[in-house]
Amino acid sequence: MSESKAITPKFDHSVPAFWPLAMTMEMEEGGLDLFRKNMKAVAEIAEISDPPPSVWATQNRILQDMDTMRLRDFTREGAAQGGVPVLIDPPFAGHSSTIADYQKGQSLIETLLDAGVPRVLAMDWKAATPEMRDFDIDKYLAEINVVVDDLGGRVALVGLCQGGWMSAMYAARFPEKVAALVLAGSPIDTNAGHGPIRKMAHEMPLDLYREMVESGGGRMLGKYMLAGWKNMHPGKQYLGKFIDLYAHATDEKYLKRTKTFERWYENPIDLPGTYYLQAIKLLFKDNLFAKGKFVGLGRRLDLKTITCPLYMLAGKSDDITTWEQVYAAEHLVGTDPAKMVKQTVPGGHIGLFMGSNTLKDTWPGIAKWIMEAVS
Repeated sequence: MSESKAITPKFDHSVPAFWPLAMTMEMEEGGLDLFRKNMKAVAEIAEISDPPPSVWATQNRILQDMDTMRLRDFTREGAAQGGVPVLIDPPFAGHSSTIADYQKGQSLIETLLDAGVPRVLAMDWKAATPEMRDFDIDKYLAEINVVVDDLGGRVALVGLCQGGWMSAMYAARFPEKVAALVLAGSPIDTNAGHGPIRKMAHEMPLDLYREMVESGGGRMLGKYMLAGWKNMHPGKQYLGKFIDLYAHATDEKYLKRTKTFERWYENPIDLPGTYYLQAIKLLFKDNLFAKGKFVGLGRRLDLKTITCPLYMLAGKSDDITTWEQVYAAEHLVGTDPAKMVKQTVPGGHIGLFMGSNTLKDTWPGIAKWIMEAVS
């Protein structure tokens, strides 16, 4: 069956009060059938504007339920239990950790398992409750350490976005416990490049971040962060996506893809205020980690102590974490250059973790690299 033809609006529908008038004008050209399709678009827009939360796509079991996270084990029944497990550190930056397991057929976790990685686990970061408002970076590093010890004391860490700097911090603090490190879209040197996040972090006064945390009762509320992300591409986020939805109102495949994405994107999670302000001030403003001046769990963290095999993955058009911020790790860590890999792939930021092409063309190779690195 051929896909239905997209409906492109002929008149500006950006002013809600004028919607009925615009519909009438469309009806004069397309008739009642077009009107019905337009009303379907209205219903779909309403649904994606307030979607239910995202869910994990791959079968798993919770091994630990801790203050900061739930540790999820995706290892398939009958898989070998020995060897070094792969531990995914999703971004804790305002969205659910399910980005690592987006949907069946489009999941990093599923891709790693299908590529032969015997044991895959992921940290499922919890949204901050009011009681968690004072959790700091040390709290998260400490609980990662508990997880690693319970998994046998040595893991291959896969850090996604902000989970990458957290993973690199852990590897610098406990280098003997990290057998291999993957940094995917991870800002290691936050002063590198000229991306909008770098600009926003440096130009926006710290007091404004503090005010937002205070207004959230000691937390950085997800709705504030989501508004910030959207303002990076206001035309697309506040108008463009609804025009796109309207244009594809009868395309069921498009609608399914859109709804799945909006379940993840439009359900932000809250962060502890202390953790958030530390990240803004110490990492993105002062760049202390790259400078070797950040103190984690009582010790100054030196990236040169990281000597395990390192894989760096960057997106060519990533404007959240520019490739310079990822590849800066090459000259900051102590890993033998022969044990480093750098790869740039087409696309933007989240496509690094859930883009169909990257999952199909790039991550199976990374899975093979991990298995060889820990063997």
